[in-house]
Amino acid sequence: MIKPHNENPAGKKEQVRDMFDSIARRYDLLNHLLSMNIDRRWRARVVKMILRQSPESVLDVATGTGDLAIAVGRALPAAALTGVDLSPRMLRIGREKVAARFPGREFPMLEGDAERLPFADASFGAVTCGFGVRNFENLPRGLAEMYRVLRPGGRVYILEFSMPSQRNALGRLYRFYFRHILPGIGRIVSKDARAYTYLPESVGEFPYGERFRTLLSEAGFAAPQSEVLMGGIATIYTADKP
Repeated sequence: MIKPHNENPAGKKEQVRDMFDSIARRYDLLNHLLSMNIDRRWRARVVKMILRQSPESVLDVATGTGDLAIAVGRALPAAALTGVDLSPRMLRIGREKVAARFPGREFPMLEGDAERLPFADASFGAVTCGFGVRNFENLPRGLAEMYRVLRPGGRVYILEFSMPSQRNALGRLYRFYFRHILPGIGRIVSKDARAYTYLPESVGEFPYGERFRTLLSEAGFAAPQSEVLMGGIATIYTADKP
């Protein structure tokens, strides 16, 4: 298991929370760097999928600073939106962004553990997660929690980084960028340089593609599907609760 600080005996969950607290003010920049500034377009693609379902309530897990939740909130002005995240400093920034974009709208951003979500069974019509599941300490448990809080007939939408094939030029270029350029940029712009090494490493370890669809099925979801973006740099996974 890749942790932010492998030599530290603390669990991954505690290390991830501390790491995101330390880079909270730079996290949006980090996502733009990881995606080469294409992450906004990917979120828009997720939102387009959610619009087809048009759920009345949406939970955004590992909401961070709220970018995906905010995009969904703009597209679904009548939906009840909730965000949950482990990092209090990330949430502080997320609440500031939500307050600025949705004045007067009830839009709770709650501190909580994705592997023990503080919600009753069958509470939401849709669950989203953008660039968060690879940081779970226990990925099957986190997926099981998403399944538990979904209503029957609901859908999960997960946007996550993946690794493009080395057999094409884009894949080779992106892997070189990930391994050799991004950590250097991170050392320049962040006080926590290890974060910019851990995050690319966590992408390489993540069970993307067919392996992740299998995990969704094992969690109880039906009809897991995936849409590869930008030649494999990221993937959107969807699955239903029967």
